[in-house]
Amino acid sequence: QLQLVESGGGLVQPGGSLRLSCAASGFTLDYYAIGWFRQAPGKEREGVSCISSRGSSTAYADSVKGRFTISRDSAKNTVYLQMNSLKPEDTAVYYCAAGYKLTLTDGGYEYWGQGTQVTVSS
Repeated sequence: QLQLVESGGGLVQPGGSLRLSCAASGFTLDYYAIGWFRQAPGKEREGVSCISSRGSSTAYADSVKGRFTISRDSAKNTVYLQMNSLKPEDTAVYYCAAGYKLTLTDGGYEYWGQGTQVTVSS
């Protein structure tokens, strides 16, 4: 069974950091582009960052550039999203997804995790 599982979410104060993990079971992430998406209450899901299958290319939404960093560890079959200088507007459920196309649009992904909540609040 192909499965993606996100972890690392939680409550953090503004200016703080979190590292999200996206672990795969049942398949190897190396063959897929991986995207991170988020959805805040009452808002549409938006692409945050993505990384190519070999890790040579990355992309970020303008709202997170310079604050978030995506990376992948083939040995652990895991992709990470390091989030620094967090703001209240970063509060959302964060999802990872696997697909064949490097894109920040969710239509390019086939497999999705269940999401992890990130709350930025004082």
